[in-house]
Amino acid sequence: MQNLLPVHIVAGGLAIVLGAVALVAPKGATLHRKSGLLFVYAMLTMGISGSLMALATFPNANVFGGAMSAYFVVTALTAVRPVSAWSRRLDAGAAAGALALALVLIGFGLKALASPHGVLKGVPAFMLFFLATMMLTGFAGDVRVLRSGALRGAPRLARHLWRMCFALFIAAGSFFSIRARVARILPAPLTTPAMRALPVVLVFVAMFYWLWRIRGRRPLAFAR
Repeated sequence: MQNLLPVHIVAGGLAIVLGAVALVAPKGATLHRKSGLLFVYAMLTMGISGSLMALATFPNANVFGGAMSAYFVVTALTAVRPVSAWSRRLDAGAAAGALALALVLIGFGLKALASPHGVLKGVPAFMLFFLATMMLTGFAGDVRVLRSGALRGAPRLARHLWRMCFALFIAAGSFFSIRARVARILPAPLTTPAMRALPVVLVFVAMFYWLWRIRGRRPLAFAR
């Protein structure tokens, strides 16, 4: 499985770059659509390869990180694609997977709390509970779509935006959380805790900015 490491690293790097491009590109433009689709492919590659490698040390929370990445990008993509019987089945399967992942993460979080340092395989309990909360939030949104049908307008775009941004958060957090990994690419002044946290924070800043924009009085071109 370690043979997948180069694939995982390259896919993760591409995901961060492509996700950043999609965030700053004019929404609805060709650059936004193409970079966003490539971001989905990169995240799927990164997530699947990461999960397969983590299986060697199961139980390992990283196994589920890949599944989470896949869940968020796939449901973000279906949110802005035409609804079909196939896409509804995909959303239903994703909802079931989200609930299962949330329950597993809660179990891992409780196990981490019971440990001497509140950590499980290097992941603190609060992070496991945070990820479980996000999966439950995603599950609730899936149930809403399955019950009421496809979303329209701002709610549809909000579903797409926050899920894509959270997937980018997973990729950025995975890379920038480890100083040794960052030091291989960036100079020493950019490897401090504050500088490594900055890109992750900017993902959320961009997410909330766009969520605010699509709820403004003046609709964006791609929201019409």
